[in-house]
Amino acid sequence: QRDDGGFAFPVPHRIDGNWNPDPLVRYSGMSLRDYFAAAALTGYCAVEKGWDQPPEELARACYATADAMLAERRKP
Repeated sequence: QRDDGGFAFPVPHRIDGNWNPDPLVRYSGMSLRDYFAAAALTGYCAVEKGWDQPPEELARACYATADAMLAERRKP
């Protein structure tokens, strides 16, 4: 399974409308990998060259960038 970096902005689940105080509670939210890919997309689209790529290639480039960022983050 691919390392997605965990949650970018973790939000604890609610129980009966209240925040669950259990520190081991599951969190939800966008993965850090998706967040990094979205940030890369913003950068690629900010330059004219980014708009010249087919969407599938642009998506691959964004996730390749995100994966590289996650790999760099794991280094000591």
